[in-house]
Amino acid sequence: MNLIKPFRFTLSLYKNAYSGLSRATWLLSLVMLVNRSGTMVLPFMTIYLTGIGFSLFQAGIVVGTFGAGALCGGYIGGKLTDKIGFHRIQLTTLVGGGLLFILLGQMKSYPLICIFTFILSLVNEAFRPANNTAISVYSQPENRTRSFSLNRLAINLGWAIGGTLGGFIASFDYHLLFWIDGCTNIVAAFMLYYLLKPVKRTENKVTPAPIVKKISPLKDKKFGLFIGLSILFAICFFQLFSTIPVYYKDVYHMSEFYIGLLMGLNGLIIVIIEMVLIFHLESKNKTMKMISTGLFLTSLSFLVYILLPLHPLTGLLSVILVTFGEIYAMPFMNNYWTGRASDYNRGQYAGYYTMAWSLAQVVGPTGGTWIAGHWGFNSLWWISAIICLVTGIFFRTLKLL
Repeated sequence: MNLIKPFRFTLSLYKNAYSGLSRATWLLSLVMLVNRSGTMVLPFMTIYLTGIGFSLFQAGIVVGTFGAGALCGGYIGGKLTDKIGFHRIQLTTLVGGGLLFILLGQMKSYPLICIFTFILSLVNEAFRPANNTAISVYSQPENRTRSFSLNRLAINLGWAIGGTLGGFIASFDYHLLFWIDGCTNIVAAFMLYYLLKPVKRTENKVTPAPIVKKISPLKDKKFGLFIGLSILFAICFFQLFSTIPVYYKDVYHMSEFYIGLLMGLNGLIIVIIEMVLIFHLESKNKTMKMISTGLFLTSLSFLVYILLPLHPLTGLLSVILVTFGEIYAMPFMNNYWTGRASDYNRGQYAGYYTMAWSLAQVVGPTGGTWIAGHWGFNSLWWISAIICLVTGIFFRTLKLL
């Protein structure tokens, strides 16, 4: 009998965390789940490139090129979303990205790999502002953070599936990763087309926050400060997908399969915990406190590599810490920019936020691999930990709301 009450309480907690979200929000998340279940290329890109003869720095340049394309894609996607609608942009970018993933897998020369990586990223990342705009349109102010969290849940469940399977598949044939990533993009596009019809432009209304009415994102000084701090956090966070997998392989001597399991664990923890935690924290209206807590945890995730012995459990602890850092920070970051946008410029706000992460995806992998190559991995972990700590303090003390 004593075991029944905790079980009922837990069941009720999960039920409440997932209740009240619109049907369209659930469908968007389902499409995202299918799309991200094929996310296998990016986590293993540095290992793939170093395995076929390129240097670690060259591999970092390619991942940085992906970020450069994403930077352009975020800007273009944001502009086009406001002009022609988020539904069309999502469909076009999903199909285009799928075809380009397949083509990238056929490239052998370094210049062609860089060129196709840039084009793929531009198309693929133009999807994000449209998708973020769709989430904000289909949600209500009181459940918007949870709506973004549900979408992140789908992304991370897909990441857990893709990362785990990707590690297994990569141990046999890396080229299959490109085919699977491409095909899941295209399947997601078909699902979006048949399951979720576009809404009329006049219905794309979300009540804007009273603090910002018709201010351009470029003139919104608080948003600009928020973007700068977000870039610093994202530069450090992107080490998870660039230098850390190589660190696990070269220093910890982990297999691709075990690396895939660790990458998949990141998504699995988010799937199990994030929605319930956000449901508990959403009503507290402490956006900056939650973000800063996330950055402090991310800082600790880098410090464990320095302070603890070389052991697989150290890698496991680091992944757990960075995952909780992500859970605390990212949903509230999304909620912040959404709250500052209004209906006429929501795509632009989403675009600039996407561009911030895309810029970090240029600086993070290229800078991280350069530091690791010249000064060693420990120097990179110290720098990343300090940046996250200082940025977290700024988020905590500055009045951005």
